[in-house]
Amino acid sequence: MNAQQIAEKLIKLQDADLKLREKLIQSGKLHDGYDKEMQALHDKNAEILAGIIDEIGYPTMTKVGKQASEAAWLVIQHSISKPDFMRKCVTFLRVAVAANEAAPQNLAYLTDRIAVFEGKPQLYGTQFDWDEKGQLSPNAFDDLDEVNRRRKLIGLNTLEEQTEIIRRNARLEHQLPPKDFSARQLEITDWKKRVGWI
Repeated sequence: MNAQQIAEKLIKLQDADLKLREKLIQSGKLHDGYDKEMQALHDKNAEILAGIIDEIGYPTMTKVGKQASEAAWLVIQHSISKPDFMRKCVTFLRVAVAANEAAPQNLAYLTDRIAVFEGKPQLYGTQFDWDEKGQLSPNAFDDLDEVNRRRKLIGLNTLEEQTEIIRRNARLEHQLPPKDFSARQLEITDWKKRVGWI
């Protein structure tokens, strides 16, 4: 495939992901566990992207354009059942960001997502989940002042502002907290073990 074909392929992967997400929002199933159809799509997209990376390296803005590079990041961000792939990609993304070939915000989101799955505190506060009180809240992070300092350095709003946005969007999408918080935490832990995060 040439660069244009690769770019088109990456954008199609992203579009399929977003289309399925919208379908799950409309049916009220988006946050009812990890939907099997969504997991299958995420895994398939990750395999396709892995093949592209084998062919051309990380799909940077210079190689495939900004839109397709962003699409590749979304595929990586959603490849949550593939810990080795995500860890490999965060290394590639770090190099791309250092060369101004990818957005630093994308690196922050991917770094945090991996940290959360590994049971470590996040650095930028980008990852949210339902808490014991039925509120969407940031997953564990190291220090609020440091998080906000890091967020500001890469052009993100404060964690407090982002929390308001996340909660408002959840209400607009009619998202509901899990009926049984403890059972959901056990399911998440079992899933992390099964796919190899812990």
